[in-house]
Amino acid sequence: MADQGGPTAGGAIRVLLVDDHQVVRRGLRTFLEVQDDIEVVGEASDGDEGVCRAEELRPDVILLDIRMPGMDGIACLRKLRELGVAAKVLVVTSFTEQRTVVPALRAGAAGYLYKDVDPDALAGAIRSVHAGHVLLQPEVADALLSREEPGAGQGRGGSLTDREREVLGLIADGRSNREIARALVLSEKTVKTHVSNILMKLDLADRTQAALWAVRHGMGG
Repeated sequence: MADQGGPTAGGAIRVLLVDDHQVVRRGLRTFLEVQDDIEVVGEASDGDEGVCRAEELRPDVILLDIRMPGMDGIACLRKLRELGVAAKVLVVTSFTEQRTVVPALRAGAAGYLYKDVDPDALAGAIRSVHAGHVLLQPEVADALLSREEPGAGQGRGGSLTDREREVLGLIADGRSNREIARALVLSEKTVKTHVSNILMKLDLADRTQAALWAVRHGMGG
């Protein structure tokens, strides 16, 4: 496969693999290369190399491990965001402690999966985050909500208006306030008001928690 930057012929999703285990990278590459709409454009064995390769290759999606020598996945996410790298980052890790999920999402991850994910589901996840969606395995979202946000807005979804539910669904799809305003033909100020009301009614702290709540309750996507 080509390792140069720039658009891929046919519009395939360009993927960069960042993992310190060569066997994992090889396995991911072997599977992804048989997907008609996905192209692996490069690999990196740690966070520092991953950042350099991301700047060089300009991938659409980065598959990123969390625990790596040197710059780990969280630090890599923060550096990518600092540099303005536009790629969507999908964390794919065997590190299952839930305390890593929130930092990864806050640092800019578009999704969080475990390495035992079904291969076809992984390909679907790449397509999903590339389309702008928030993507978590159900067990990740459930465990995260039960641990991080006691109550997590349980039973409060019925207090949302129809419009607030529309806004929440678009938040779960990864849309910005501007994009939501355009989709619903509203002003950005009105969207901000709806977002504030959603967070208040569901007793959530921010958009990330709102997106997780929506994913858990089958909204968005």
